[in-house]
Amino acid sequence: MLKIRPATRDDVATLLNLIRELATYEKKRYKAVVTEQDLLRDGFGPQPKFRALIADWNGQPAGYASFYYFYSTFLGRPALFLEDLFVLEQLRGKGIGKALLASVAKLAVEEGCFGLRWEVLDWNQPAIDFYEKLGATFLHERRAVSFDEEAMRRVAGT
Repeated sequence: MLKIRPATRDDVATLLNLIRELATYEKKRYKAVVTEQDLLRDGFGPQPKFRALIADWNGQPAGYASFYYFYSTFLGRPALFLEDLFVLEQLRGKGIGKALLASVAKLAVEEGCFGLRWEVLDWNQPAIDFYEKLGATFLHERRAVSFDEEAMRRVAGT
């Protein structure tokens, strides 16, 4: 019924559709400007920037997880950052999200990572409840910070 597998170049159209579904769920569809070419270059090119797993339910795409390395200078070891964890709404409650998360965690363990981190939108109570039920630690002493492209250019002086 459920199969979790690494995404391949052949999955790019499926991955793009799932990313758009996630963006719609997060009420940010207008921000999902990624293209198949972007995914091919950055996920499946000579220097991949991310990896992804696809969840198939009865042979049909049901969800995905995308992730990449970050590094702790304090620990001298890498960890994985889970960028996206998404399951199609009609297939939630079947253990697909847990299986995707478990698969990413297993990769992190196998690859000697010190941990797995991700972010959750503060209004997404179903996801917060899901993560709490699994025993996730919420890092309240940290705040997510980012520069958009304009701020990056301004700070970089370009």
